Amino acid sequence: MTGPVSDFGDASTVVGGRGSAYPKNPAYEKGSDDHHKIVSASFEVPHIEAGVLTKIEDYFAEQHPFVVKVGKDGLLAALQELDLELRNSGHDKILSKKHPTDWIGSEVNPGYLGLINHGGLPKLLTRPGRYPGSPIRNWWARKYVGTVSMSDSVITFKGLTVVQVSQNQAAVVSDPQNHIFIVKNSGFVAFGIAGSYDVLGIVDQTHLARVIKDHVTSAVLGYSQEVTMPASNSNNKQTYVVATFLNIPANNCAILQKGDDLELLPAGQHCITNPNVTLRGLYTLGENQFEMPTKDIFTRDQVPVSLTLYLKWQLTEPLKLATHGYQTPYDALRDKTQSILTQIVAHLDYSSMVKARSIGPDNMEEGADGSSQFLDALRTRAMDDLHVAALEYGIVLKDLAVIDRQFKGEIASTMDHLTKRALQAQVEAANVDRENSNKVKQEEGTLAVARIKAKARNTEADSKAYSVIAEAKAEAERVRIAAEAQAQATKLAAEAESEAIRIKANADAAVVDQFAREMEMRRMEVRRVSAFGNKAVFVPTEGMGVASPAMAGLAAGLGASLHK
Repeated sequence: MTGPVSDFGDASTVVGGRGSAYPKNPAYEKGSDDHHKIVSASFEVPHIEAGVLTKIEDYFAEQHPFVVKVGKDGLLAALQELDLELRNSGHDKILSKKHPTDWIGSEVNPGYLGLINHGGLPKLLTRPGRYPGSPIRNWWARKYVGTVSMSDSVITFKGLTVVQVSQNQAAVVSDPQNHIFIVKNSGFVAFGIAGSYDVLGIVDQTHLARVIKDHVTSAVLGYSQEVTMPASNSNNKQTYVVATFLNIPANNCAILQKGDDLELLPAGQHCITNPNVTLRGLYTLGENQFEMPTKDIFTRDQVPVSLTLYLKWQLTEPLKLATHGYQTPYDALRDKTQSILTQIVAHLDYSSMVKARSIGPDNMEEGADGSSQFLDALRTRAMDDLHVAALEYGIVLKDLAVIDRQFKGEIASTMDHLTKRALQAQVEAANVDRENSNKVKQEEGTLAVARIKAKARNTEADSKAYSVIAEAKAEAERVRIAAEAQAQATKLAAEAESEAIRIKANADAAVVDQFAREMEMRRMEVRRVSAFGNKAVFVPTEGMGVASPAMAGLAAGLGASLHK
């Protein structure tokens, strides 16, 4: 059971429970259907109750002479309490009785302390103001040193020690008996009568100096910082570590060791001051992946082969891994993988390994190549054996694949040469096929373009033919309509002229006067002669024995025209 923890201890390291907060992982038992059935593991890990190795005793749980904690009333109240304790024990007081003035002397501002060396003993001026010196005041046994801020983290003066740390800070202090204690989120004032209180260091717990990384995956495991103390012998310049601070990120942990006992530290801020406790290592509990090259492995026909594996794992029980002495899960997996692969490859021939190229999640369950002894052996033995072996170290193996292999030796070189020739031939054949395919596709494309163009021309010709036919039909329709209109107009004109002639004939027939009839005949003769035009020449016919009254009328009409 853990005792009460004060502000001066490391409360963040005290957790309730056993050393490992994680349940034991199951091992894998292969069933009849090639699936894995979960059974519990029985590996025992020596551990102790969490928080025991990192437990820091409260230094102020016991009474120490002339040591006063800084409470809620502040530094001045703690100094007054220390001054009262010194006076009650018969020692000189540390608070000066001098009163300030406002006109001359050394100035002490508010929030500051004035320091006076009184014959090798400290005297403090707590009231702000001016303090005149000699000869106005009795200063021949005293010496004014200066002022310090009351908010400083560390104040040391003539045996007086003041320590005040903020939330993220931690002070490592050595008392007169060289006992190391930690001060967090508080402070104290002390006066060393039989020895001094030495502040060895002020640590910012959120920004520790050293970064701890996994040397395999380069993942950040945590941060640490050590506080050292020089040796007591002044001739010896050696220092030794008195406190180790740890800042462990989320999903990470640390393992502490004391003898054969181990303790698991969860994520958070921790401090180790016990000299018998050592930091075994830091681990990440998240998933990790890495490419692992193996050493040369000999086949049954003595052909060396080197494999490159892909591993994916997750550490769930770091106490088991630390118990086996491994610094990282990769180190444990590397040794087991090398051992298992050596046993598998030693029973295979070179020819059987050449048939299979790789193994992974895509081809593990296919089983397309029944003669591939290499894949079968890895699928049935390596995966199962590595799963079970990893669980002994608290590791769950998530994935395993062979991503590359290199054969060595004379036969391997010959086979590599032949393989390169075969691959080159395959590449050339593939290139020829690709070129032929490209040509075929090009010709198919040209044919498709020609078909499209022919179809376009046919469509255009059809369109033009349709246009010509439409135009011909329209022209024929127009001619027909025009002819019909012309015929109708001619018919109407003929009917109108016939009607006019009929009407005129009726009118002429209605004339009974002989003179009028004669005049009308003359007028008709004139119009008939005028119809020949002004260039017509009339020949007399009397000499020919032809008497033509009409020619006489024609001549008369010509004469009448010439007169015009």
